[in-house]
Amino acid sequence: MISLGFEIKLQEYVFADDVSFESCHASTLIAIPNGDLVAAWFAGTREGADDVAIWSSRRTEGGWTPPVKVADEEGEPHWNPVLFQEGNGKVWLFYKVGKTIRNWRTMYILSEDEGITWTVPRLLVEDDSGGRGPVKNKLIVLQDGTWVAPASLELDTWDAFADLSYDNGMTWVASEKVALQQSEVAASAVPVKPVEVAVSDGPVSLVAETSLQGKGVIQPTLWESERGKVHMLLRSSTGYILRSDSADCGKTWSAVYSTELPNNNSGIDLVRMDNGALALVYNPVGQNWGKRTPIVISLSRDNGATWGETLVLEDAPGEYSYPAIVSVGNDVFVSYTWKRSRIVFWQLTVTA
Repeated sequence: MISLGFEIKLQEYVFADDVSFESCHASTLIAIPNGDLVAAWFAGTREGADDVAIWSSRRTEGGWTPPVKVADEEGEPHWNPVLFQEGNGKVWLFYKVGKTIRNWRTMYILSEDEGITWTVPRLLVEDDSGGRGPVKNKLIVLQDGTWVAPASLELDTWDAFADLSYDNGMTWVASEKVALQQSEVAASAVPVKPVEVAVSDGPVSLVAETSLQGKGVIQPTLWESERGKVHMLLRSSTGYILRSDSADCGKTWSAVYSTELPNNNSGIDLVRMDNGALALVYNPVGQNWGKRTPIVISLSRDNGATWGETLVLEDAPGEYSYPAIVSVGNDVFVSYTWKRSRIVFWQLTVTA
């Protein structure tokens, strides 16, 4: 089936009803060079319950393998797995552990056989509280070799930043937090109107921090448009997806500014394809804590300045949320939560 911008090649569930967990959420994907895919998600009685662990499945030519539990520290909830494969084939699985999001910590396990067996868990950053490394979406490797992980903190105000590694994940350096407003606005004690500023992609509307107090931006998704120029789209509490840009490989970031894309304060994910197109999966609902339907995939062919071709993946009542997306050539692979009971998988070809 061909829709505007997309050819649908496959749509399926990752697993059927015969699983041992009641609830699942927050899937992640990687595409293995041999053509297989690996997915992971958290699952248990319900989100935040002590029995929530990290589960995984692999898609081969024969379909998805039965889910297996790959990370489970007894007595603590697990959250938000993120898969990543190094150029040498080693697979990383990052995830959060903790009773509260405010104080969770980032763990990781490694696989030398492309996700079949795993090492024992290790803490990503010593004394972590609040979460270092990737918070939901995949990290990217810049043209200069820097690993950039999209990170955020959920304290009194939600803040986003990039976690940078210059030694293939052995150590991490946090960037500056993404500013929520211009410095001249900071002194204002009352709400202010957005102002026009010039950034790398032209005039944009800045978001005043007064609109974000007690709220904010989290769970960035990243891409590099050219050497050293990195961009993020962010989940926000403003009713829109926000954006920030970096001209120094993710060390510093512009103040957030609004895109045209509505956001329901739920997760998003994006991939930059080999041809430079951006493919974004999100819920186009412009209301803070709005409903998590429909879920769509949209394309930008001008580095995120505008968004055109859009395919609706789900629009029935229910929750369709927390997408993940990766690409190989002209194909994109998408997964997301389906009513908290299943994970849906799509394979789409992006047409010219």
